[in-house]
Amino acid sequence: MNRPPAAARVSITDRCDLACVYCRPANGDACLPRERRLDVSAWAELFKALAAQGVRRLKLTGGEPLLHPHVVELVRTAANTPGITDVSLTTNATRLESLAQPLRDAGLSRINISVDSLREDRFRVITRGGELVQVLRGVRAACAAGFDEIKTNTVVLGPGERGDDRNDDELSDIVTWAWSLGITPRFIELMPIGVAAQFPGRLVSYRQMRDALVCLLGTNDEIGKVDDNRGPARYVSASQNRASRVGFITGTTRPFCEGCDRIRITADGQVRSCLARMDCVDVSDAARAGDFADLVQSLHTAWTQKPDTRSWKGSTETSARRVSMRVLGG
Repeated sequence: MNRPPAAARVSITDRCDLACVYCRPANGDACLPRERRLDVSAWAELFKALAAQGVRRLKLTGGEPLLHPHVVELVRTAANTPGITDVSLTTNATRLESLAQPLRDAGLSRINISVDSLREDRFRVITRGGELVQVLRGVRAACAAGFDEIKTNTVVLGPGERGDDRNDDELSDIVTWAWSLGITPRFIELMPIGVAAQFPGRLVSYRQMRDALVCLLGTNDEIGKVDDNRGPARYVSASQNRASRVGFITGTTRPFCEGCDRIRITADGQVRSCLARMDCVDVSDAARAGDFADLVQSLHTAWTQKPDTRSWKGSTETSARRVSMRVLGG
């Protein structure tokens, strides 16, 4: 791997208050015991080591990061780490209404909010119990808090056995709603990871998404532009208003591995170089001990394991099935 890491996705907790159908099994899954999760001081050491390795962008994820009791402190710590120039967070927004302004004041610059449906009944089914009104209040609070950028994430689901847990027919509605709030919507292809590997037939491809949005985005075949090297999404502007954009994350049909500059760290200090790989480097002891040299070396070792191309070969790849999206934070 010749290029250095520039971004890190940091899963500060593996706990989540939702159980989305594409993320968690219907019968539940166990979370880490508290003693295995890194504390604030350990994360502070990791942030410094990441910066020393060239990481400039940190995204705090989960699980659901707003469940972490010290999430505001972690944002402040990350934002004050020399070398880190951008701190963002991805959330399901169930607790965002009361935390949006404290997070902004702590130094959070950007936020991504998961919105998988604008229909209350569907939202409840897809998230297995989530309340859409709670999320929408969080979205409004984020808009009022003055973040530099707000984006929504929608994992696009085709028809399944139930029939009421799809959202591929809502894309235009989600775009129109997001644009009305000054938000950039993003649509994510279903990837064969964790429980999502069990229903490859529900994949809605980038091409299908573009066809569904032809009235808003036009008919040209452009794949879109990467947003200043900030993540894998490619953005296409509206045909009538180039300032309004839609993002697409196409990890299944149009992989972006060659340009990936990200590394991932789980809540218990496991460093993964790739979303789909099972091998990892354990930095938990070094982080807790504040062993800076060991942390830097371990991060370098993990980065050298990063493949140039994706590690799964479609939905039947065994290793991809074993990776939990809840643990990795997407």
